[in-house]
Amino acid sequence: MPPGPAPRSAADRLLDVLAAFDLRHPALSLTEISQRADLPLATAHRLVGTLTRWGALERDESGGYHIGLRLWEVAALAPRGVALRQAALPFLEDLYEATHENVHLAVRDGLEVVYIDRISGRSAVGVLSQVGARWPLHATGVGLVLLAHGAAALQEQVCGGPLASFTPYTVTDPAALRRTLAEVRRAGCAVSDRQITEDALSVAAPVRGPRGDVIAAVSVVVHVEDARTPALIPAVRVAARGVSRTLGWQPGPGPVAALGPG
Repeated sequence: MPPGPAPRSAADRLLDVLAAFDLRHPALSLTEISQRADLPLATAHRLVGTLTRWGALERDESGGYHIGLRLWEVAALAPRGVALRQAALPFLEDLYEATHENVHLAVRDGLEVVYIDRISGRSAVGVLSQVGARWPLHATGVGLVLLAHGAAALQEQVCGGPLASFTPYTVTDPAALRRTLAEVRRAGCAVSDRQITEDALSVAAPVRGPRGDVIAAVSVVVHVEDARTPALIPAVRVAARGVSRTLGWQPGPGPVAALGPG
């Protein structure tokens, strides 16, 4: 008989409490935390108390809990978070001023893309992406950029796994996705046409680190009916290139600068 799963350590249980919170559940009661973390109520009460005393959680006037400021302070030390956002912000603002559309900055985490910054106008098309939101790599402009410049093993893992469909236009055929990724590498940008919602189109370009590897992606998301893709592509490329230079990337004739990984 195969052994059962290993019991969760104290650290595992603490992380499970924090993982109970997400964009759809930013505030939770103690009972909800217990249920979402799959912990006995007494254990959840003890762990929530520990996290609250440290500052990772805060309790509001209604008795609910939400992520605390102390945890945000620690997260701000992540080099792919605040430091990258600070370097990118002037160029994101320039791209927004040029388009007055949704502008995003995103990084890859495993098989998902995580949005770490966003600028949006009131008249811009509605989007589902928020700061901290996660989406599959294959279905967004920024995700396609990060996947196209990722390792071959990563691409095979994504293409070999289930490809979630969000609209009739989402690419769910592995062969079609491989062709799309090759085109992204060739063109130096990605166009995601109605893959997440049927009214939006995104154009994305890679952000490179000092060694030339792609570490993030910048995108603009517009209403599909008003999309002027040929005009958006150079604007997004310029913004991404500006961020890359700020981070220390120097374009040159070498294979990494010219073609990118993969």
